[in-house]
Amino acid sequence: MSMDFTDQRLSYEKGQLDQQSVPTSPFELLKAWMNEAIEAQVQEPYAMSLATCGADSKPSVRIVLLREITDKGIVFYTNYESAKGQDIAENPNAEALFFWHKLERQIRISGSIAKIDADKSEAYFQKRPHDSQVGAWVSQPQSGEVANREVMEQTFEQLQTDYPEGTAVPTPEFWGGYEITISDIEFWQGRANRMHDRIVYHKKADGSFSTKRLLP
Repeated sequence: MSMDFTDQRLSYEKGQLDQQSVPTSPFELLKAWMNEAIEAQVQEPYAMSLATCGADSKPSVRIVLLREITDKGIVFYTNYESAKGQDIAENPNAEALFFWHKLERQIRISGSIAKIDADKSEAYFQKRPHDSQVGAWVSQPQSGEVANREVMEQTFEQLQTDYPEGTAVPTPEFWGGYEITISDIEFWQGRANRMHDRIVYHKKADGSFSTKRLLP
């Protein structure tokens, strides 16, 4: 049985985006939009779809959480031995997408991706809640097959015994951060009649950014 959504549509009328008024730096606009999403109480506005593609040329996408906006890109943390980690090892290019329906906005980020410094990854890991630290050790490797949930829970319980609350949990060597260094970033503002505003920043050879408007 099929499902037909061809009669379902909304008119986006909450904002506009003008090429002449956007800041020179895309990071300024990225931070401004993120702050507006937080102020609007968008649920987990830092959640983003991350798309990777390995040597098999098959794209994969999943949700990860943005943890930092740097002066050159965005940082998230994950298991290096995961499917996404394998993709990145084979093809160090990625895209990330934020979609905030409440604000009728999207941000699409493209760029190269690489591991961050191990010390920085460790510092972040040690900031995480104790049970999240323990849980990271269960995924060896993340996306690997497991017989059943009971196996996971038994491993988690054993690790909690090994590292009880209040004790230090070592940072796994297979876990850490990646940074996407932005080469292109598109800001999309929904408009009525599908006449959406799309402004793209492109990083030039000298490190500055140019902008252009795209047809919706």
